[in-house]
Amino acid sequence: MPDSTILNSSAGIRRIDKSNMLSFCVDTYRHYDKAVRLADTVSIGYRRPRVIIVAGMGGSAIGGDLMKDWSRDRLAVPIEVCREYSLPKYANEDTLVLVVSYSGETEESLSVFLDAIKRKCMIACVSSGGKLNEFAEKLELPSLRVPSGMPPRASLPYLFVPLIVFLKKLGLASNVDSEISESIKILKQISDENSPEKPLEASFSKALASNIIATVPIVYGFGAYRAVAQRLKTQFNENSKVPAKWEFFPELDHNEIVGWEEAGKLAKCFSVILLRDESEAKVIGHRIEATKDLMREGSLKLFEVWSKGHSTLAKMASLINVGDFTSVYLAVLRGVDPTPVKTISLLKEKLKQSGLKEKVVRELEELT
Repeated sequence: MPDSTILNSSAGIRRIDKSNMLSFCVDTYRHYDKAVRLADTVSIGYRRPRVIIVAGMGGSAIGGDLMKDWSRDRLAVPIEVCREYSLPKYANEDTLVLVVSYSGETEESLSVFLDAIKRKCMIACVSSGGKLNEFAEKLELPSLRVPSGMPPRASLPYLFVPLIVFLKKLGLASNVDSEISESIKILKQISDENSPEKPLEASFSKALASNIIATVPIVYGFGAYRAVAQRLKTQFNENSKVPAKWEFFPELDHNEIVGWEEAGKLAKCFSVILLRDESEAKVIGHRIEATKDLMREGSLKLFEVWSKGHSTLAKMASLINVGDFTSVYLAVLRGVDPTPVKTISLLKEKLKQSGLKEKVVRELEELT
């Protein structure tokens, strides 16, 4: 078992976290503030869409999932997240397509961008540059250029917050400014509570990381925290370099829960992290407690992470930030630099051989 005392040493943490992924966790509140100010500079002059599609992959797509969950009880316009090379059949001139690619070079996103142009959709883009920003500017489409040089997963504030601001600009969402302001305040608090300088016993994220070491983390969410659970799962994958999974209530009580019935010694290999909210509906709270009682009958480790704040956005942001810190501290405990994603980089190099991206770029050049 790794020695968790390394988390009490800022210098020890930095020796492992060579590219300083932790700095993005610490500065999340600053990035939220900058993201909203950048998004406010973009003019979105479209009519009210009948449907919104967020197109992206990986860390560039999760912002769409988060927006979908955040807007579920306030938006009358359906939102879908597209992780494909093309749009669904129904996409047309009444569809708003938000193409999100941090690098601006993702081949799936460029392919969807081309498809959206051909279908005469309303289009807005978010990227740090690349071909996506280049062609969006040439076609005089709304395009937000965000700061470059960050790992895509660390750029989430710039790939999520602007989408909500765009909804406000379209007249589809209200109280956005107040929710973002509260989120920044809560994120600053979480940053202070989980900074590298905080001792293990005073940091929730450090303690959680030390408790789930040597297990496969499973994150359970619900409602507005479904995509949050997914985000935590992918952060464990990319930062901690461990397998992980996510599920959500109430669906998991109709299938997932049965998987623990006869797990026996296998259950010791897993840790379950439950995302909670003091304002959660009674029916959900009762369901979670009943599920916990059943799962405790085995040797499964159970942990709870409670949201902070009053608004939905602040609560979502708080859970995400705690999860980000935890995933980095888990990487440190494992002696793994959280930043490099060697397997993804190798895969992208292999995919270049298909020539698809070059074909898409040629078509875009013909259109401009």
